Amino acid sequence: MKTAHCQISKSGRLSLPAPFRKALGLEQGGRVVVELDDDEIRIITQQQAIKRAQALYKRALKGAPGMSVDEFIAERHREAEREEAEYERWRAKRK
Repeated sequence: MKTAHCQISKSGRLSLPAPFRKALGLEQGGRVVVELDDDEIRIITQQQAIKRAQALYKRALKGAPGMSVDEFIAERHREAEREEAEYERWRAKRK
């Protein structure tokens, strides 16, 4: 892992060191995704973010080959509705 010390400007901008930008193929105006995870900030390329999302999607669909994106989203909505109903039942018992 490579480490660099950077300074944040008054406007909140952070300049990434040239070797880091070069290693990731980032050019002026390039787009990145900034993640806040507990007390850490991670900067990843959009391509990395897409690959992560695709890997998550692939794992989520494991055992459900041929499921379309729309079917996947619909299933997640149904799951959220079930969880919400379960929470409401739990909440009603507490009153």
